[in-house]
Amino acid sequence: MTRTTAGKLASEDAAAPPVKKTSVAAKTATKAAGKTATSAKTATKGAAKAPARSVKKAAGKTAKKAPAKKAPSKQAAARRLAVKPDEDPWTAAELAEVRGELDTDRTRLRSELNLAEVELHDLMRDAGDGAGNDQADVGSTTFERDHEMSLANNARDMLAQTERALARIQDGSYGVCESCGQPIGKMRVMAFPRATLCLSCKQREERR
Repeated sequence: MTRTTAGKLASEDAAAPPVKKTSVAAKTATKAAGKTATSAKTATKGAAKAPARSVKKAAGKTAKKAPAKKAPSKQAAARRLAVKPDEDPWTAAELAEVRGELDTDRTRLRSELNLAEVELHDLMRDAGDGAGNDQADVGSTTFERDHEMSLANNARDMLAQTERALARIQDGSYGVCESCGQPIGKMRVMAFPRATLCLSCKQREERR
């Protein structure tokens, strides 16, 4: 009886599957897989962040290394102006002298234009109230009005030419003939700072 019972127990133990061992192994494998997945996610995030950081660093280095553009000096701005072959290049002092003269003319012309416009406005107002004036007074008022209109138009044209000359100094095209594209000549421009035509083109224009 003892042997039979022992044999049955041995056969039952042999037939029973190792449940606990298998479940422990499965848990171990699952944990290992979870760790592997976590490591993979961490590596992916690091790989995704790395290029962005490297791009930012590269951009920062490029911004630091980029040299700042320096504004051209007054001497360089003067030398780039056109002159005739037999003339010396412009100097900063010569250009400053011409620019100062143009600035002074601009201030004066603006004042003259404002004054002429005020006088013209007063004449137009008085002309409307002079219904009882005689013919001589009307003629005198008309003459003064035409004179003020002529002064205002002349001041307006001169002011436009002065501002145009200053703009050409700024963009480097000062001293170039607007008709033929050749240098006007430094001596002519210094004598007539608002000149836009060379001597030949100016004479041709006056003969028309």
